[in-house]
Amino acid sequence: MALQLDPSRDDLPLMANTSHILVKHYVLDLDVDFESQIIEGTIVLFLESGNRFKKQRSSPEETCRSASNEACRFRTPEPCHIPVTNTRTFSSKVGYNDFVICGKGEKDTSGKDGNHDNQEQASGISSSKYRCDTGNHGSEDFLLVLDCCDLSVLKVEEVDVAAVPGIEKFTRSPKLRNQIVHELVALPADRWREQLDYYARCSQAPGCGELLFDIDTWSLQIRKTGAQTATDFPHAIRIRYRTQPQGRSVTWTSDQSGRPCVYTMGSPINNRALFPCQEPPVAMSTWQATVRAAASFVVLTSGENSAKPTQLREGCSSWHYYVTMPMPASTFTIAVGSWTEMKPEICSSDDLAAETSFSPSEAAFRNVGVCGHVEYPCRFQNASATTQEVIPHRLFAPGCLQGACQEALLPLIPPCLSAAHSVLGTHPFSRLDVLIVPASFPSLGMARPNKEKTGHVSDSGSSVIKHGLNPEKVFMQVHYLKGYFLLRFLAKRLGDDTYFSFLRKFVHTFHGQLILSQDFLQMLLEAIPEEKRLELSVENIFQDWLESSGIPQPLQRERQAGEECGLARQVSAEVEKWVRVNRRPRKRKRRETEEVFAKLLPDQLLLLLEHLLEQTTLNPRTLQRLERTYHLPEQDAEVRHRWCELVVKHKYKKAYGHVERFLQEDQAMGIYLYGELMVNEDARQQQLARKCFELSKEQMDRSSAEVVAEMLF
Repeated sequence: MALQLDPSRDDLPLMANTSHILVKHYVLDLDVDFESQIIEGTIVLFLESGNRFKKQRSSPEETCRSASNEACRFRTPEPCHIPVTNTRTFSSKVGYNDFVICGKGEKDTSGKDGNHDNQEQASGISSSKYRCDTGNHGSEDFLLVLDCCDLSVLKVEEVDVAAVPGIEKFTRSPKLRNQIVHELVALPADRWREQLDYYARCSQAPGCGELLFDIDTWSLQIRKTGAQTATDFPHAIRIRYRTQPQGRSVTWTSDQSGRPCVYTMGSPINNRALFPCQEPPVAMSTWQATVRAAASFVVLTSGENSAKPTQLREGCSSWHYYVTMPMPASTFTIAVGSWTEMKPEICSSDDLAAETSFSPSEAAFRNVGVCGHVEYPCRFQNASATTQEVIPHRLFAPGCLQGACQEALLPLIPPCLSAAHSVLGTHPFSRLDVLIVPASFPSLGMARPNKEKTGHVSDSGSSVIKHGLNPEKVFMQVHYLKGYFLLRFLAKRLGDDTYFSFLRKFVHTFHGQLILSQDFLQMLLEAIPEEKRLELSVENIFQDWLESSGIPQPLQRERQAGEECGLARQVSAEVEKWVRVNRRPRKRKRRETEEVFAKLLPDQLLLLLEHLLEQTTLNPRTLQRLERTYHLPEQDAEVRHRWCELVVKHKYKKAYGHVERFLQEDQAMGIYLYGELMVNEDARQQQLARKCFELSKEQMDRSSAEVVAEMLF
């Protein structure tokens, strides 16, 4: 029986048995179809088991998480080296937790027929059930468990890497496929190009036998009959699958120009509805991806190379990306849309020199320091890369925003990159793509799991993310805010010079590695002179800032001190002016002087509006003058959000259009406004909220839509 969770209150499971076996490299080969809103193709996993895994077995009871004695369903494989025929298996009562297998090019007709097709018997393949205990086969087969959700898995097979021409140079035993994979994974960093090339060749090798698999709500479980340990299990497997239009890892929507697009939006379930993977951060891997789409679309990913399209046939292009730095699977991102690339109109020789690409090569790769991460072609060991202030970068946006991005955003990227280099040192990545995402982007980032916060970790490596499925979680920003103010507090305690020097040292020490908050704080405290450390320790910082509710005492003291600074006092004076304006009658006396308002910085303007939100009443004349004085509809999203709060609170009908615009164009930040519109119990405001939701709900991410729907209905 599949594990069923209530998204409103239960935790998100990480099912992958990473303690037994690890994915070292993914090769994705995908087609993006906007008409069906499906991404389909194959993913090849190159696996490695360590000495500590050899005698360990993945408990079927643990990995299947069976709550009863119901059987897990597995597909029976073909014998090795027997050609694979085009096979279809139809499952009765196909639902969310069932799997369907179709031949290449076949339509998924599951659910239309409760019987198995005759082709199944003709090919020598039959269905079987495998119970999650040791009774059926007399011994346990090893289970590879991958995190997987909202995917239709069509076929799983072992890849015959021994059939790749030239592969024999990697091993003295060319017939031992697992040994070949081991040698390929273990290639030194200065042979990364050759390694990527052979990963690609191996991914296209023929299959040598289908593998048993089962897919439930949260995992894909794969086994090979007779392979009882991770060492015996095939180390190169290919999975043919397709995503589902309602899958929660990507959003199919329209950009600001109304053109279709799809992108990974930082889902709470990360990428498991995009491809089967190992979600726990400990599963650090590299990847390469070939993505095909209609020629009118641009494909962007988080790869290290600046890919260009290759025309395959009329109307279809292919894009290829790769990474050589091992990272968690959650960091893979993709965006496909009708983006336009912004290019600087004039490029000076100095700019060209600063942006010269330093991709790792055998010649450039040299040891300029000792790194603590696993071996890969690290930029910190590339002497030229360490001095590169501005890395190559591209800016993409919908056509309707081309002018604004060309004028305002593109010139900002080089100085920002240069500033980051001056503070943090070497850029860990060789390039940067910047994309202006649609208004529906949730904007609060990916919910990357942290081992210390995932609850109990089992012997297999599986665990849970506490409250990971609560749709309201992504809108709870308290932990982000407290973390930000903690860093500010520590920076003040150390002083800017010491603090930024520490940050540079920290990045250099821990780049390419998984780290915990404790590591950061411990290293930071060691950098503080004893006389400045006072009572600071990792334990009391965690207690005061991270584990306790409410505003920490140091932050309260800072807030009180901030109210006395010059900029804050200026805002207080402006607030008093607006309060006086609001109290004046409609007909003023002739001798009364007109208030003159000071020009405010954006942060001051935000503070002013927050103070005015504390006023019980503001009349329409005051609100109208406030809008005109500061040109509020033209300000940034934070200021406009506060302005919309004022409009809603005081039922300023003339500016309801500003609220409607905000809910359409700034959907992620607008979630809170829906609540304000409903809580006032004003019929017109509630009608406005429902109207905006009806116009936006199809473009909103699932968590946002669920939260808003609960408010409105």
